[in-house]
Order: sequence, then C-alpha cells, then structure tokens
Amino acid sequence: MIKAIGPRARKVRVLATLGPASNTPEMIATLFRAGADAFRVNMSHGDQASKVAVIRAIRALEKQFGRPSTILADLQGPKLRVGAFAGGKTELVTGSAFVLDRSTEPGDATRVELPHKEIFAAIEPGARLLLDDGKLVLRVSDHGAERIETIVEVGGPLSNNKGLNVPDVVLPMAALTPKDISDLAFAVEQGVDWIALSFVQRPEDLAEARKLIGGKAALLAKIEKPAAIDRLEEIVEACDGVMVARGDLGVELPPQAVPPLQKRIVEVSRRLGRPVVVATQMLESMIVSPSPTRAEVSDVATAIYDGADAIMLSAESAAGAWPVESVAMMNAIGVSVEGDPMHGDRIHFTVTKPDPTTGDAICEAAKNIAHTVSAVAIICFTSSGSTARRIARERPGVPILVLTPKLETARRLGLLWGTHAVHTKDVASFEDMVAKSKRMALRHGLAQAGDRVVVMAGVPFKTPGSTNVVHVVRIVGDELKGYADNANG
Repeated sequence: MIKAIGPRARKVRVLATLGPASNTPEMIATLFRAGADAFRVNMSHGDQASKVAVIRAIRALEKQFGRPSTILADLQGPKLRVGAFAGGKTELVTGSAFVLDRSTEPGDATRVELPHKEIFAAIEPGARLLLDDGKLVLRVSDHGAERIETIVEVGGPLSNNKGLNVPDVVLPMAALTPKDISDLAFAVEQGVDWIALSFVQRPEDLAEARKLIGGKAALLAKIEKPAAIDRLEEIVEACDGVMVARGDLGVELPPQAVPPLQKRIVEVSRRLGRPVVVATQMLESMIVSPSPTRAEVSDVATAIYDGADAIMLSAESAAGAWPVESVAMMNAIGVSVEGDPMHGDRIHFTVTKPDPTTGDAICEAAKNIAHTVSAVAIICFTSSGSTARRIARERPGVPILVLTPKLETARRLGLLWGTHAVHTKDVASFEDMVAKSKRMALRHGLAQAGDRVVVMAGVPFKTPGSTNVVHVVRIVGDELKGYADNANG
C-alpha cells in the first residue's frame, strides 16, 4: 500500500512552471518532493503533442505519492506585434515622428506595419504604444482607419516582429485566439484542473472561456492589463481564481505602480473568496544562480504575509539551471515566514467578512472554535469544494484537511491556501463522519491522542452546498488503531 505524503509544513502553495529544464517524469517527481504543490503547463511554448507526456507524468504522482496532483494550463492569449523592417531592424530616434500603418511594405525609421486592425479602431490621441517589452515608448498624435501617427518619447533599436503593448485603451479584441481555443479544448480533453486566461480586460472576456470549459475545469483570470484594474471586482467575481501577472503589468504600468496593485488584487481576491496566485520574477536570479537575492526573498515573503494562496515560479523552474533549488527555496521561504509569530496577525490585515449565508457563518465559527479550544486541524467534508474555499478565506491558524468523494475537486484544491485534500469515500451518517474525521486526522499526521479537531459537514449528507454542522471531536488513545485502516476508508 502506498503511504500518502502528509500535509506540507506551510499553508501557502507553490506553483511550478514546467519546461525544458523540468518536464521529465523524474524531474517532476523531484520538484514535488522539493515542495511543488501544483504545476503550470505553459501553452505558449511547444505543441500540444509534447504536453501529453508532461500531463501524464504529473498525474503519475498520484500513484507515486498517494495524493491528488494539480495541473494549470496557461493559455497564450493575443500577441500584438509590429511587422518587419528592411534589413531586419531600425533605430527609432527620440523626438522623431513614427507611423504605424496597414501597409505590408518593409518598415524603416519612419514607419512600420501594424497588422492588428482592432488597435486602429480603439486608439486615441495621447495614448501610449509600448514596443519590445516597454523599452521603446511612442505617444499617439493623430490616427485614422489605416494610419497611427506618433512621436517617439523613448527611442532605441527595434527589430522585426517585436511585441506591442497598448496600456491606455480597452482593445475590442477577444481574449481567446484560434490557438487558445484549440489549446483550451486540448487541455480540457486531457483533464487539467485549471485553465488560465490571458489578456483579460473586462468580465465579459471570461464568458467564452467559461462556456468552452463546460464545467470540466476551473477558470483562472490573469490580471495583466491596466484595463482589468478598472473592473477588478467584477472580474474576480466572474472567475474561480486570479493570477497577479506582474511581468505584463510591469510593462504596461510604471514599476512603482505594481506593488500597490498586487496588494489590491490579493485583497479583493481574498475578500471575494477566490484563490490568488502571485507570479512572475519572484526568484528571477535563480535562473542562473543557485541562490536568490535578498530582495527576491523579501518579495516572496511579502506575498505570503499578504495572504496569497500561491506563489509561482516561471522560468526559474521551467528553463533555469536550478529548478529544484528554486522550488526548495520557495518552500523554505514559506516555512520561515509562516513560522513568524506575527504572520497570523499580518495575514488578517485583510478583513474577510462572511456573507449572510449558513455556510459562511459555519466557516467563521469553525475558525474561532478551533482557536478557542486549541484544535490542531479543521476537517471539512465537501463535494464541490465550496466549503474548503470558504474556510480557507478565513485563514485559520491550523491546517485544513479536506475530504471529498470527487477526485476533480481534490485536484483543484491544490491552489488553495492551507488545504490538504484527500479523495475518499463519502460519509452517510453523523457517526460515520466523526469516525472518519478521527481516522483521517491520525493517518495524515495532523493529530494524535488527546488532540481536538473541528469538523464541518452538511446534513443531509451527500448534498452539495449544505454545510450546516460544526462539531468538535477529541481523539482518545484507543482510537490510534484506526490509523491502519485502508487508504480509501
């Protein structure tokens, strides 16, 4: 019998991106041992066929380690680019005029093709156009249906097909390209747990993806466009989870604007009960170095103190020279920060008032009861995962053991703060609930004789969304023999 790996020593989750440095079954297993709770498959790179083996390797962890695995498929989204130049490149001079137009003729120092008609329809005088990840800045002086006239505010070299960002207007573009639609269908067919949607500008952008997913995966909105900030609460309410995509935000906004926005996005997501991932350049120097800078460690710690559900590695684990060390460092930072006596106070700077529902009232009560009676864990029975999300929103000071009869629910909870999900048989009676809670708390190393645990469930049993019971259970010495029960019990 496989002995399942117990809960992590930290509550924040670690999301590791897989890539050339880390996409073999052996390396994926090593990253899991080092502390990765979930894995990001970036659909921007490689073809679909190459992703099949990676997804299978992640799922193989379930048999190897006896716990659910979590997969996030990250869609590429629209990529805005300028056309080609005669000679392959040019130099834009600060203060000079520069035109973007619909002509397919090779560009020069005065003009270049812009193949995205949507930009011509939406752009306004005074708006900025950012080229090559923000290295060059153009300011729009005039525009028409076929031509955008600009002044170069920050010049420099520009080569073929460099990226373009339009931060100051909402573009009339769908968040899903034909490639994204194909990749989404593939990811759903492969049974991934989360779909991350890029280029979200408004809540309506999520509707098509939600329809195509058809309830077979959870939907995560990447907040990477300034326009999304204007309708942040609506976007968060319309999705199942959120990612603070700091790399793209940092291109379209001044760098100093990103930290307060990160805190705002985390706060709104927590308040509305959506898992929130802080991503991009968290341990950037570890792409080439076996240790991070102190500033990077502080950056990761800040996200943890703010109460983010997950912290993400990008190139550090996907293409860097030190993928295992990067994951191990994320794990170590999480353990250290959460060991700070002030951590509990700091994560509660965000006030998460319960909604006027029985479920929210029960979850708030469970957190308070656990603190009052010095319980060692909160155990919740859930089918959809909604009870787990509610109690995680409260950020209790003890681990959350989630027992669910649905494997897909257990897998999706891999991005949720403080949870250890177990796929197990459902219970049919109050007595069964109490007995199973004791067995599972013992088996997964969360309790021992004499400890109390707080149990949450819904009566009648096997009814989704019916959480209405909170019960304190004390584990006595003669119940330790239940530890040896079968793993699915």
